[in-house]
Amino acid sequence: MSAGPEVAAYLDMLAAERGAAANTLQAYRRDLDDYLAYLKAADLDLDGVEAGTLRAYLAGLEEQGLKASSAARRLSCVRGFHRFLYAEGLAETDPSAPVSGPRRGRVLPKVLDVAEVDRLLAVARDAVAAATRPGEAARARRMHSLLELLYATGLRVSELVALPRSAATTRERTLVIRGKGGRERLVPLTDLARVAMRAHLDGVSAESPWLFPADSESGHLTRQAFARDLKAVAAAAGIRTDRISPHVLRHAFASHLLQNGADLRIVQELLGHADISTTQIYTHILDARLKAMVRDLHPLMDDSRNE
Repeated sequence: MSAGPEVAAYLDMLAAERGAAANTLQAYRRDLDDYLAYLKAADLDLDGVEAGTLRAYLAGLEEQGLKASSAARRLSCVRGFHRFLYAEGLAETDPSAPVSGPRRGRVLPKVLDVAEVDRLLAVARDAVAAATRPGEAARARRMHSLLELLYATGLRVSELVALPRSAATTRERTLVIRGKGGRERLVPLTDLARVAMRAHLDGVSAESPWLFPADSESGHLTRQAFARDLKAVAAAAGIRTDRISPHVLRHAFASHLLQNGADLRIVQELLGHADISTTQIYTHILDARLKAMVRDLHPLMDDSRNE
């Protein structure tokens, strides 16, 4: 069986039925290209794949030093591909069904504490006040706006840099965000974020549809440029640059909400996670909060009862 049309059909299905984004489709194509190259080297076609073939493929990934999380993602892609072929009648069996994925350790996200985020925002505000040249002031206002927005909303960096200029002029205290799979959600806007956005907008060309325009293929600031500039602000705030990224601030948004009593499902909605299991990486924060609650509130924890 030639794999080309089947891969194209699978990716078309992901785009049409599941709303997969372009970046997701590119990642799936890369994973499938790697898998099909493995089959070709083993002189196998799709009809000849068995469960043992997939186990050998996974073992090879481990020998290459691929992280368990990356190997699991690769297997998920390949498994979905074989399941699709079977469901569409393009294959007689699904060889991936009995294959279990590699064990993944529980990787906790890097998180900044509240004091560190405060320092980061203070440095960004001070840069705005200290700027003397127009270009320098515009860049400082942009960074301050980006940071206030990211910490206030928990947006994905791809959502943040692609915000329309209308986000800064809305009278609402929420933004409507179209996230992964075309799903829409509401995220809150703090007063500080609104003020920072409007101050930044004063220096943005009225001809641009983007809140953060840039000379790039997309027309707006790239995630790579933002990540680079963020490290410079972090260094000025005394935060190690290997501990900071736009995603770390998204984690800080979620973690600080949970620490202050937010419900996990509310945080799930705000982050735009389709499945609660994705948000449950933060349950270590809930565990700590529950233990503290029992320690502070349970009557048997009161030493005075035993005097």
